[in-house]
Amino acid sequence: MKSIYTSMTLSPFTIVAIVIVILSSCQSFITEADDPNFQNEGHKLVYEMVQNVGNYEKLRSKKDVVYTYTYQTPNGETDISTEKYIFDGERSYGKYLKHERTLASLEGVMEQGYDGEKFWLKIDGEVQKGKKALKQVAFNRPTNFYWFTMFQKLLDPGLRYELLEEKIIGQRAYDVVQVGFESKDGKPKDVYQLYINRETKLVDQFLFTVADFGKMDIPNLMLLEYETIDGIMIPTNRKYKQSTWDAAVNDNPWVTVKWSDINFDNGLTYELFSK
Repeated sequence: MKSIYTSMTLSPFTIVAIVIVILSSCQSFITEADDPNFQNEGHKLVYEMVQNVGNYEKLRSKKDVVYTYTYQTPNGETDISTEKYIFDGERSYGKYLKHERTLASLEGVMEQGYDGEKFWLKIDGEVQKGKKALKQVAFNRPTNFYWFTMFQKLLDPGLRYELLEEKIIGQRAYDVVQVGFESKDGKPKDVYQLYINRETKLVDQFLFTVADFGKMDIPNLMLLEYETIDGIMIPTNRKYKQSTWDAAVNDNPWVTVKWSDINFDNGLTYELFSK
């Protein structure tokens, strides 16, 4: 018996019809991928910015990252840690060689980790169980991960976007887009106001709140400088201080944050993130 496929004869008109259907399906996929269902113009501007710096799919393809995190306050308190993340599962590890700002009362080399389910803390290799210290770890680990992946995660589900205004600062034109989070428990959620440079499609600066510490009325202004590493544009030099909602600041000194020695795809394993 001949196979149904070898015995079937298709007319030229049928072949053309099939090709048209296939091409139409491909075109539909391309259109959906390139033109998502935007909430509004603000959402579209954020989307374009994220494609410019490198979206989460591109970041996830790097698998993991290792870098040095340096945080310095105006009074000279400094944190220096080696940060390690696996993007799948948002696993996060930090080894602090200096922690004058974070859990400064604990002396020694500090390790913090998140294994995908639980947070943990070690000092000089010894597991720490203090609730107050672990609460700090539960803030630090997702916060540090979020800051590194912030732009990519601005397209996460549950976000709301609003184009507020066009603003001119010096010779640069910005679209100011507010991004907020849905609140399912009634508690305040952080708010970001992104200043998206119309020419470069980059966020040169943004305002942000810190809901976890009840700082919703007075925002901070963050200024950014970028480096391109393995095709991803990363804001490696950052500084911030209190601001108004019009992005006006006083003469107080800045808090500075630097990410250096950034390396992707290091072959990190889940064991590193386990207590």
